[in-house]
Amino acid sequence: MAAQQNRRSPVLSGAPEGPRSSGGSSRGAPCTVLSGARVVLPTGIVDGGRVIVEGTRIAEDAAGAAESAEVFDLTGHWLVPGFVDVHNHGGGGASFTSGTAEEILRGIHTHRLHGTTTLVASTVTVDMGFLAERAGLLSELAEQGEIAGIHFEGPFISPCRKGAHSEELLRDPDPAEVRKLIDAARGQARMVTLATELPGGIDSVQLLVEHGVIAAVGHTDASYEQTVEAIDAGATVATHLFNAMPVLGHRAPGPVAALLEDERVTVELINDGIHLHPASLELAFRHAGGDRVAFITDAMDAAGFGDGRYQLGPLEVEVSEGVARLVEGGSIAGSTLTMDRAFQRAVTVDRLPVEEVVAAISANPAKLLGIYDRVGSLEPGKDADLVVLDAEFALRGVMRRGEWLRVPSTG
Repeated sequence: MAAQQNRRSPVLSGAPEGPRSSGGSSRGAPCTVLSGARVVLPTGIVDGGRVIVEGTRIAEDAAGAAESAEVFDLTGHWLVPGFVDVHNHGGGGASFTSGTAEEILRGIHTHRLHGTTTLVASTVTVDMGFLAERAGLLSELAEQGEIAGIHFEGPFISPCRKGAHSEELLRDPDPAEVRKLIDAARGQARMVTLATELPGGIDSVQLLVEHGVIAAVGHTDASYEQTVEAIDAGATVATHLFNAMPVLGHRAPGPVAALLEDERVTVELINDGIHLHPASLELAFRHAGGDRVAFITDAMDAAGFGDGRYQLGPLEVEVSEGVARLVEGGSIAGSTLTMDRAFQRAVTVDRLPVEEVVAAISANPAKLLGIYDRVGSLEPGKDADLVVLDAEFALRGVMRRGEWLRVPSTG
């Protein structure tokens, strides 16, 4: 793992130039100056850095802050890019699979308050007709910029590794049915999780690639060889690596080995201390490298809301002490994780370098979605999506597109 690079700089101007807004400089727009923090850039960590926000974007000219700018002294704090979650089923008591538009917006806002400024809404296995209807609703929210697209997790998964999915609603990945979901999403489908060893699996991977949708291997009982075939066909994501797939064996390495070793694959990890042992997390970072890991929450309704009974698709879930399990069978049913907790745990418990954690929680998922030109790093011209953390990596402030959702508390 790469060591942290520390430099001293009074401004952000040493960072590589990011994309420019179509309207050029946003002179005259509200201006915010964030100074004194340890700023994590793609090039390293800048001590005592300064980031200037004009309007909705990070300023291209860090030396030209307006005299009327609002100034925040963030000395002793960290300034990192907003978090990007590509696998999230809900939060704030709301389900992205079954909630109303108002409820879904509440769930999105819950995660934004915990630093996730970009979110892909994930569904669970339900009736195909209902799922197509949900795709229509979620696509409207994507078109409005509330979410970054839709991830269909199920129903094209293995009954052997179904996890918290209704077995009677599972089906083989028929390319014609996969295409129906893509069409229902009206260009907003971003990812589909498949058990690619099932009949139609490889053809469905190829279909997704042709339509610019990420094919993810997950909830799978595939062998090592079958997983290699799926990757060669175009699959590029491991859905929550280690979970809902065969364990790594010395004679039957299974999908874990194939997904870890291939440089074309991004591996999702749920870092809540429940889904993964710390040694498994370290194994993934060491073998995939920091540029191929994407932290996810796999959150369900209870994230940011509390213990109790919930519905995950047609299945009932009991959340106790923050752990979600099916009422029948006791399988883990997603998580109650928020990204700020995943970040803090990665640095303070797992002892991962801050720069690698930032990459896993911001840059890598943004690159996976093809939106790194707008989000995922603190570079001039990009959206002003950022998170303020204190010295212990607890969340203190969140800004999205230049607007404070949680004003930094530096006291």
